[in-house]
Amino acid sequence: MTATISQAIAATHEDGPVTRYELSNGTISTAILSWGAIIQELHVPGRDGTTANVVLGFRDVKRYFVKHPHFGAVVGRYGNRIAGGQFELDGQQIRVTPNKGTFTLHGGDRGFDYYNWESEALEEGDTVGVRLRRVSPDGEEGFPGTLTATVTYRLTPDNALRIDYEVTTDKPTVHNLTNHSYFNLAGEGSGTVEDHVLTLNASHYTPTNEEQIPTGEIAPVEGTPFDYRQPHAIRDALRDGSSDQIVRARGIDHNLVIDRPEGDGSLAPAARLVDPASGRVMTVETTEPGMQVYTGNQLTGEIVGYSGRLYRQTDAVCFETQHFPDSPNQPTFPSTVLRPGETYTSTTIYRFGTE
Repeated sequence: MTATISQAIAATHEDGPVTRYELSNGTISTAILSWGAIIQELHVPGRDGTTANVVLGFRDVKRYFVKHPHFGAVVGRYGNRIAGGQFELDGQQIRVTPNKGTFTLHGGDRGFDYYNWESEALEEGDTVGVRLRRVSPDGEEGFPGTLTATVTYRLTPDNALRIDYEVTTDKPTVHNLTNHSYFNLAGEGSGTVEDHVLTLNASHYTPTNEEQIPTGEIAPVEGTPFDYRQPHAIRDALRDGSSDQIVRARGIDHNLVIDRPEGDGSLAPAARLVDPASGRVMTVETTEPGMQVYTGNQLTGEIVGYSGRLYRQTDAVCFETQHFPDSPNQPTFPSTVLRPGETYTSTTIYRFGTE
């Protein structure tokens, strides 16, 4: 089948017109916004051929302009948490905007998902895509250095949505970009994902304290609710009242350490998700060392989503491929420091099929 791409102005913000790109490979299709580099839609067939939009979000593009739970967006400069809104870099104490209690979450008051990115359509043989670019000025939300981020989405012939990140800076800084899509393989607005079957290629995780900041420990998943090395239902972890980790987070909201040879930055399998009812299967591969698995614990039924239905707790699951939370304050974690002259690259692939 022939891959296609089209684009149109979907809304206008004071930052400029927001472009919406529609991509299709003939089997799956997606809609990408220049605002926040957001995946607005992702349509995938089930075993009977019926197609469903498997990501949460909004039909009205303007709804993304105001506060929301980062639906489909690229978050940054630093995805996830930085304890105390501060860290030391090259002997200097850096203070960034604390926007969640005492800590910084997903970049501060106005993270990358609340800006309009430069964007252009890509056609590369039978692959279509969108390249987005944002220049974050020195001092934005307190982060040092002018940081240039490029994110490229590609819809490939083998039914995968590939995300490539490239980041440079003109001063030493830290960064941790990720995509914050919420997945429900039964279809957006269909209800809970508790019956989805999950497998994680992770034998360790990073436990957290009362503020869900990593303690610095890298602990085995064996004997914990986070042991998904063998496939089982998401629901199995969610009601374990004996786990203070689950109780604090109101579900899963933890960084899993991807199993891979030490120092190997190649693509590795991270997760496999199956909706038994529809037969839809999604796999996640990444070059990142970690992945935040989040079961939508803060969805409280106050948001009306794309299909007009309310979003509630466990209505989706996120797979935020990443470096570890609070790495700037945790010397034993993989470093998130980027220096002038360096180019940071990473890749994450969401691949779809049926069983």
